[in-house]
Amino acid sequence: MYNTTKLLTAVFMLVSIISFGQDEEKKSPLSISGSVDAYFRTNLTSTDQGSQNPGTSFADQTGFALGMANLVLSYEGKKTGAVADLAYGTRGIQAVGGGTDIFINQLYAYWNVSEKVTLTMGRFNTYLGYEVISPVGNFNYSTSYLFSNGPFSHVGLKADFALSDDFSLMLAVMNVTDVNNNITGDYSAGAQLGYKGQFLNLYYDNGAGLGFEIDYTGGFDVSDDFFLGINGAYADNDGAGFYGAALYPQYATSENFTLGLRGEYFAELGDNNLFAAGEDDSVFAVTLTGSYTVENLTIKPELRLDSNSEDVFFDNDGAATSSLAGFTLAAIYSF
Repeated sequence: MYNTTKLLTAVFMLVSIISFGQDEEKKSPLSISGSVDAYFRTNLTSTDQGSQNPGTSFADQTGFALGMANLVLSYEGKKTGAVADLAYGTRGIQAVGGGTDIFINQLYAYWNVSEKVTLTMGRFNTYLGYEVISPVGNFNYSTSYLFSNGPFSHVGLKADFALSDDFSLMLAVMNVTDVNNNITGDYSAGAQLGYKGQFLNLYYDNGAGLGFEIDYTGGFDVSDDFFLGINGAYADNDGAGFYGAALYPQYATSENFTLGLRGEYFAELGDNNLFAAGEDDSVFAVTLTGSYTVENLTIKPELRLDSNSEDVFFDNDGAATSSLAGFTLAAIYSF
């Protein structure tokens, strides 16, 4: 704890010194952003004792719990730049499968070779899927099964191409997914084709990691107040993997409040032990989330119902059941 406090103090001191030294009349190339989040969660169809939760990433503790503190330092030059994205707390630890309290969410440098080509090298969050690690980037506070079983981050080299005003292309060579240090000699390849906010994503390795995944992520402004997000994915690693789809309708009732729903079907491919209940299990999950914003603070009440094809949950009497309902109240502050 002492070393952690010293590190955070040093980071903030460094940022203060750099920012103070900039000419006030000029825009500083250094920008600082981030977030903090905390939540309360309770099971409605089961007791809060033990570890009863939907089995997706984050927001899986009962009672009052912590998310993470996120500090993002970005330095932007004329053609080059760098990003150091640091996280502290439970949400960050889960994103890397354990480890120290402070972890590196993203750490990369980039070069704008031209107006149409950018090269990036380091650790960056995944391009696959609709949801992200930071709660600021998601409408629902709890996360989907598609997000939880896909990759979180990659370490490697990627090239982004602006093919036209509407089309974009990304190509990448990376370590296998969610691996910082390549100790096996295995690599992966990634690609993304974008058109007007719709993205077709591909990932492939030789089976040392995720295997193969194809993913579609997009959305449409149906009206000024109504947005529909879409995510679908299929992943296969020698017969074991998953597939599923999710819809994200969101309706803004006022300037400060939006109501959104996530309806998701997710199925295990083969004996992948995703639900620890046998082979080819599936789940249908519905999450209703309200989002109320006051300045930089967002308050999110959320109701969630998960219905599995097998009895993987327990009710209030301790009997096995296929469904679990829960309520979450989250507070997210971004800066």
